[in-house]
Amino acid sequence: MINFVFVPPQSDVTRAFAAQLQDDVEGLVVHVPESEAEAMICLAKADAAFGALSPELLRHAPNIRWLHSRQIAPPPGYFHDALVEHPLVVTNTREVYNDHIGAHILAFVLSLSRDLPYYHTQQLKGRWAPKPLNSDVVFLPEATALIIGVGGIGAEAGRMLSAFGTRIIGIDARRTSMPEGFAEMHGVDAVDDFLPSADFVILTVPHTPQTEGMMDLQRFRRMKASSFFINIGRGLTTRLNDLVVALEEGHLAGAALDVFDQEPLPEGHPLWSMPNVLITPHMAGFGPYLEERRYKILRDNCLAFVEGRQLANIVEKRSWF
Repeated sequence: MINFVFVPPQSDVTRAFAAQLQDDVEGLVVHVPESEAEAMICLAKADAAFGALSPELLRHAPNIRWLHSRQIAPPPGYFHDALVEHPLVVTNTREVYNDHIGAHILAFVLSLSRDLPYYHTQQLKGRWAPKPLNSDVVFLPEATALIIGVGGIGAEAGRMLSAFGTRIIGIDARRTSMPEGFAEMHGVDAVDDFLPSADFVILTVPHTPQTEGMMDLQRFRRMKASSFFINIGRGLTTRLNDLVVALEEGHLAGAALDVFDQEPLPEGHPLWSMPNVLITPHMAGFGPYLEERRYKILRDNCLAFVEGRQLANIVEKRSWF
């Protein structure tokens, strides 16, 4: 029998997952401790766990071989040194957000390409104020989108945007195959080469030691003045103060952001009042079926673990994704 522990704190979702797993996976004994003290007792005989294992909890799990993260990109501190050095395998829930976040990126691109932030401002003021004919419109069939981070989300966003005739160039640390709709794929060392030619720079990368602060003032200054920056990955990949400076200096035409290096974005932050900036409060992944998708990944991996098969969504622990 395989002992599987849901690490507290628990929620209605984790309790429901646990109950369903007990029914769905023969050979799995599921434990749902409600306190850390109970968790330490359960972890003493655990083969696998769901959630986060602090260094202290990890010390109480001498036999653990697999840890499943609820999140695609868990918060800083999840991949502490003891976890990275431990031989256990970590898996995550990537792929559950592809369509929802892909649609959100597309909404940002379409809004910016048609100058909707300006017209929404005029609407709130009750003003009929069209700009001069054909001004501040990006013609998507002649535009280039640089997607930095071509996992499931970036690939889906590129596929959707390519339907408008936009040229899609991908940058990724791992992917070498060409996703549907992409014209080119390059490694991360090519970012600076393509920033000056992109009309949209779309950042979908997770926060890792390598990506923290990767979009800074130097890179914003490489973008052309008519271009737009979009971030829906993780806030700490972008230096927001540098973005503000770049926007004020006219190094790019605007931005759309769903994630921030401080969340919530502080009241009075300059980005709130910039007329060429779209802000959503870290909700690009909102949409139906998320818990069903998360459960399916967990269930399928539990079946694989019990049967001794390869797990899906394995994380490179040193890279955090």
